[in-house]
Amino acid sequence: MSWYNEAIFYHIYPLGLTGAPAQNDYGAPAHRLNTLLPWIDHIQKIGCTALYIGPLFESVGHGYETKDYKKLDSRLGTNEDLTNFVAACHKKGIRVIFDGVFNHTGRDFFAFKDIQEHREHSRYVNWYCNVNFCGNTEYNDGFSYENWGGYNLLVKLNQRNPEVQNYICDVIRFWVSEFDIDGIRLDAADVLDFDFMHALRRTADEVKEDFWLMGEVIHGDYSRWVNGDTLHSVTNYALHKALYSGHNDHNYFEIAHTVKYLQNMGDLDLYNFVDNHDVERIYTKLSNKAHFAPIHILLYTLPGIPSIYYGSEFGIEGKKEKFSDVSLRPALDLENYKNAVTENPCTALIAALGKIRQGTPALSYGKYYELMLTNRQYAFARDLDNVRVIVTVNNDDNATDMNLPAGNTAIYIGALSGNRAEVHGGRIHVTIPANSGDIWIPEEQLKNETPVPVAIMKKVKPVTVKEQKTSENETIVFEEKTEHATALKTDWSKTPDEMTVSELQAAILEKMAGNGPVTDQMKKTVADNIWHDSLVNWLKSFH
Repeated sequence: MSWYNEAIFYHIYPLGLTGAPAQNDYGAPAHRLNTLLPWIDHIQKIGCTALYIGPLFESVGHGYETKDYKKLDSRLGTNEDLTNFVAACHKKGIRVIFDGVFNHTGRDFFAFKDIQEHREHSRYVNWYCNVNFCGNTEYNDGFSYENWGGYNLLVKLNQRNPEVQNYICDVIRFWVSEFDIDGIRLDAADVLDFDFMHALRRTADEVKEDFWLMGEVIHGDYSRWVNGDTLHSVTNYALHKALYSGHNDHNYFEIAHTVKYLQNMGDLDLYNFVDNHDVERIYTKLSNKAHFAPIHILLYTLPGIPSIYYGSEFGIEGKKEKFSDVSLRPALDLENYKNAVTENPCTALIAALGKIRQGTPALSYGKYYELMLTNRQYAFARDLDNVRVIVTVNNDDNATDMNLPAGNTAIYIGALSGNRAEVHGGRIHVTIPANSGDIWIPEEQLKNETPVPVAIMKKVKPVTVKEQKTSENETIVFEEKTEHATALKTDWSKTPDEMTVSELQAAILEKMAGNGPVTDQMKKTVADNIWHDSLVNWLKSFH
């Protein structure tokens, strides 16, 4: 087995996280990449063992319109900065993979500039697909060409041209020799030429032992890309969709069916995620924010390689806009999250899951067996070398009991709750709290590890992009028999942003009730939401 079979990835979009300008003036290097050095300790602290970072190389805008594959984007710094950054990651035991944007280049790439200058006489005409000197573009080039996604900013490379293949393979060799990277995520792999990918795989096998190729693939039979001749893994968009909609629709059948569908493709070690730089943040996408816990328990325990997109471990929001992904790629100051592992329930959960995953080989290599399935409850086993690990999740608003077939052990411990479950007649009986889950590990396998209670999800308000507004563990409890909302006495001299969680909940109740009574259902609806930014937006919606 290789390092990537056991990896837990952290994903960084560096131009966004560092707050780089949207447009590159190709001026003097700004050493923003160095501001990410403190994030390496954070990545390690939450249990991630690998970093996918990119795009990184010189481009004019969002990074996927490459100008120079061998030069760090000026907005991020110099090649020396990048070499030092990767070395710092390796020193902490974190593998690093770069974004490889090899399907297309930007219009500032040297080969395209040569075509602009020499037209039909350029030696690089055949480096691109379908260059037509009888056509034109919105840039008034006096010729047209094939692009990616309808964007003429992204000029599609002719990957069947041996010169292009050799050039890109040399780029990979350069990245390994210059930066010592451990793998590449291939952008737009679902439209890459297969012969081209075969050449990339041969190069990967040549440059470094266990060099990993992972491709961005949305739909289709993933085994077309993942095999001994092409890629080691691809993005698991099928599971991504099932994870969020399976919770929003209270439909665990969708998730379980997707797992079986993927297993029918073969023994593929897919790259699992719940959000990334192209899709909405999982916290925004979930209808019930409490489902953050069971959805991440599944991310870390179902077959595949889990990945966390930067900031989502804090429970931040990020809504996908029609013409912009800027809100999905924000600048963050790590100083605002320095205590997140102990004070933020989302981060605490992610850190606990990372620790459990690292210490439980069955979660990386174990065979999957479905044990129980309803719309709202789901249990499965991961079996490895006569060790059975049992995973239980519950998306219902009420606790549930499960009676499940156990492995060859006497006692199971809930790695997230610390609860004990004795085996009787080859089965365990466990109770799973509302909107929660647990990972049941044979007692002798825990090796004195201390469980981290998932119940913390209900007790602590997560840090968000904005500064925390409430004290630790604050949550509103409606105990008094309030008849009318006016009895809540909201302090309307404060703006929503200035209010604490308790004050926001009370103000929302007042708005909901108007001049009428505050019902138990209103109280429950409001009390279930303990997230500051979400409550601020909710209150503002009344105006």
